[in-house]
Amino acid sequence: METQLKSLDNEILSIHDLLKKGQINLILFYNTYCLGCTGRAIPFAYKLSQHFPELNLIVIHTNFGNQMFSKTEILDIFTSKTSPFEIYLDPDAEAYNYFECEGTPHWIVLDQNLNISRSIFGSQNQAQQRLWYAIEELKV
Repeated sequence: METQLKSLDNEILSIHDLLKKGQINLILFYNTYCLGCTGRAIPFAYKLSQHFPELNLIVIHTNFGNQMFSKTEILDIFTSKTSPFEIYLDPDAEAYNYFECEGTPHWIVLDQNLNISRSIFGSQNQAQQRLWYAIEELKV
């Protein structure tokens, strides 16, 4: 899992750098052009981070094709123009492809040993409930 990501300030890091063993890790893959992502998944990710403070939330903006987004464009989805959590860039969709995502938003839940527990596509209520229950199941 040495897939390279970038911070919004162009710092290069790997997804491995972001994962935390001993915690439930939740990765959200999203794209600014995805209305389900910006309208439902991002707010739900925030809700999850508030309800499960022990959760290691990793939010990854994935570019597709020749898409390129600036830091300002990514932060424009927030009314405050700042994000309540770190957002990382997946410029060539390498991490997205590594986790075999089906589209955006796509959620990957990893257990405390960094094994994939669930892979959930979507932002509708059914996906949100499945995600909530997956995290509840893993809590120690």
